[in-house]
Amino acid sequence: MKRKSGLVFGSLVLVFVSLLLALATDARAQSQADAAAIKQTALDYIEGWYEGNAERMERALHPELAKRIVRTNKEGWSNLGQMSAMSLVLGTRRGGGKETPKEKQQKDVTILDVFENAASVKVVASDWIDYLHLAKSNGRWVIVNVLWELKPEKK
Repeated sequence: MKRKSGLVFGSLVLVFVSLLLALATDARAQSQADAAAIKQTALDYIEGWYEGNAERMERALHPELAKRIVRTNKEGWSNLGQMSAMSLVLGTRRGGGKETPKEKQQKDVTILDVFENAASVKVVASDWIDYLHLAKSNGRWVIVNVLWELKPEKK
């Protein structure tokens, strides 16, 4: 009887370990798929800008996106500049960054963090750096916030 219960216990452990391995493999595949989708969303945003491709830009953005920058004047007073998803799409449609020469079209994408349905991404562009917050909304990764800063002018 002891041998039979040991066999049942061993079989249960084997099934449990197999299930855990399958779940881990599933999670790894999902995280790789999410990482690819997050990167593609960031590329749709920055490449869409350089191409003047409003459809790519719009696809990357949540309709309620806020893009912000803190600007400080010569007297030291700061204010918050803001753009909406619509203003980004319209700016892209008007030509966006099409005048940026190809060799200067920097578009370095770094995924900083992903947790569940939220992600933070850094995009280094030709003249600025964007920090993107993305959310998985209706099964798609979209940009919901952008905080950006201009690069210092080269002397």
